[in-house]
Amino acid sequence: MEHKIKDIALAEQGALKVRWAESRMPVMMALRERFAKEQPLKGMRIAGCLHVTKETAVLVKTLKAAGAQVAWSGCNPLSTQDDIAAALVADGISVYAWHGMNVEEFYWCIDKTLEIKPTLTLDDGADLIFTVHNRHPELAATIIGGTEETTTGVHRLRAMGAHGKLMYPVVAVNDAETKWDFDNVYGTGQSSLDGILRATNVLLAGKHFVVAGYGHCGRGCAVRAKGMGARVIATEVKATAALKAVLDGCRVMTMDEAAAVGDIFITATGVKDVIVRRHFERMKDGAIVCNTGHYDVEVNLNDLAGLAKSVREIRPNNEEYTLPDGRRIYVLAKGRLVNLAAAEGHPSEVMDMSFANQFMSMLFLARHGQGLEKRVHDIPETQDQEIATLKLATMGVSIDTLTEEQIRYADDYSAGT
Repeated sequence: MEHKIKDIALAEQGALKVRWAESRMPVMMALRERFAKEQPLKGMRIAGCLHVTKETAVLVKTLKAAGAQVAWSGCNPLSTQDDIAAALVADGISVYAWHGMNVEEFYWCIDKTLEIKPTLTLDDGADLIFTVHNRHPELAATIIGGTEETTTGVHRLRAMGAHGKLMYPVVAVNDAETKWDFDNVYGTGQSSLDGILRATNVLLAGKHFVVAGYGHCGRGCAVRAKGMGARVIATEVKATAALKAVLDGCRVMTMDEAAAVGDIFITATGVKDVIVRRHFERMKDGAIVCNTGHYDVEVNLNDLAGLAKSVREIRPNNEEYTLPDGRRIYVLAKGRLVNLAAAEGHPSEVMDMSFANQFMSMLFLARHGQGLEKRVHDIPETQDQEIATLKLATMGVSIDTLTEEQIRYADDYSAGT
């Protein structure tokens, strides 16, 4: 079994973390128990490109238990947890990932996963899908379908599909309600603050906390920061999103205005150049800047480096840029995902639902992918409700059901007052 990781000696340490995640992901464990018997993915070869965390390991092991051959790479150069990669290799998975790889190594790892000639792809950010299309288009002929985990990836893949450039169908896992309304909000909010605190240990209470982008991820960060006593400022380009921020109790202003006010800045937009030179020039001494969008382009670090007279690592995942006038700006995790580079990513409990969607989508594609149009497809509502029902059951929560009369009434357009 081929692989390339940091150190196989870390496997036992990683296995303990995976077992902890399994104890917190009851939906995934129920799916593993059921489909290990049925083997619906037998004969499938899955190439995956997704953060190598303990939660991802639960997904990978469940795919293997269901009969699939799996090869895996990390979808971010700084998000791989080396002990988890080692644990997966020890379990017989081909993993090509290590923390701190450069861009060339990152794409080499993706290329290695494609050597299994996948029948299915599983993606977070669409780098794997783009690599197939741009560098290995001959593989697309035998790929039944793929999945995509993130907002940015889904947006770009929909654009590809609209232009007739998508070479196989893709399921938008990100757009499942049991993903974006939980993982994106509660997961991103908690894990991003976790990353900020691990990298800085600053007090959030009383700080001006600037959130760039008030979508699901940005809102999650805002809610958690507010809960810890921060004074939240939101910046937006979309009027309805800005209005939601106002009605949620945030101050809303432009980034040009916020730059002079903020103590902590976090970007969550999926767009490049959200914080640039003119913003750094206005920031306070001691301002902290980080990103929780998928790519490292939201904070323009080239602009900051051009302003700085010196740069040094002040503590892990925390670099101090000193400007000519003596002001210091602190950048976390090199502008990459602060929740994964400086912390452990989303809590297992919320990833239980997101990865259940990934797993169920793999089953759906294995069964029905051959007949699907080559575009981005939504998760069926029935799958969303099935996963939510399973999650509630594991939490010991019961809900009401409509009576037959109520169901008829809901559709009765002749009913009046």
